Amino acid sequence: MQSSGPTLLIVDDDLVTQARLNAYFVQEGYRTLLAQDGDSFWQSLSGNAVDVVLLDINLPGRDGLSLARDLRARNPDIGIILVTSRNDDIDKVVGLEVGADDYVTKPFNPRELLARVKSLLRRTLDRRPQLDEAFSFSGWTLNLQKRRLIDSNGREIALTRGEFEVLSLLVRHAGESISRDRLSLALSGREWDPNDRSVDVLVRRLRAKLDVETQPESLIATVRGEGYRLAVDPVRVRA
Repeated sequence: MQSSGPTLLIVDDDLVTQARLNAYFVQEGYRTLLAQDGDSFWQSLSGNAVDVVLLDINLPGRDGLSLARDLRARNPDIGIILVTSRNDDIDKVVGLEVGADDYVTKPFNPRELLARVKSLLRRTLDRRPQLDEAFSFSGWTLNLQKRRLIDSNGREIALTRGEFEVLSLLVRHAGESISRDRLSLALSGREWDPNDRSVDVLVRRLRAKLDVETQPESLIATVRGEGYRLAVDPVRVRA
């Protein structure tokens, strides 16, 4: 009998892996749904309220990265953990860019995966903004509820999931130096690894969108040896 706990969608075309994960998470009190390709993935989501998706990258037909991108566009709050057999920084950055919250590399320990699912469930609840939460700074308006960045002319500037998470953390904690550890934990629940450049890549892309040539300095300041901070004071406005 399935639990009434959080609902986990396990998407993997390896039926052995799928069965093992299913048995493990059911034992831990989760309600589980199973899919092995894009069609069954969307069918499961259409009729169920899912809290976290465990999504294998290497699926038949549409791969996990493209499915993650489409899912994030439809649902900004659902948790997404990518499962990959590759351990490459580019894959990690791409995964964050398309909307994944975290990733695990095969082979993995189910207990580590459980810990990541629990951490993600806490973060998805913590990051949901209040209905009227928005901030204005240097001609920009960041609407946290709608996850939209608007320029001074009222035009929306597209942000990836990773860019939004970094910017929202800097804006909500303006005046503070936000360490790479803290940014990495917000992005993926992992402590920062000096060999992982994903946080710096996201900051560089945000600067390219936010900064203008007439500004003497970037809106996102580098705090040497620590991390980053928003260089201006935002004002809370009605969303």
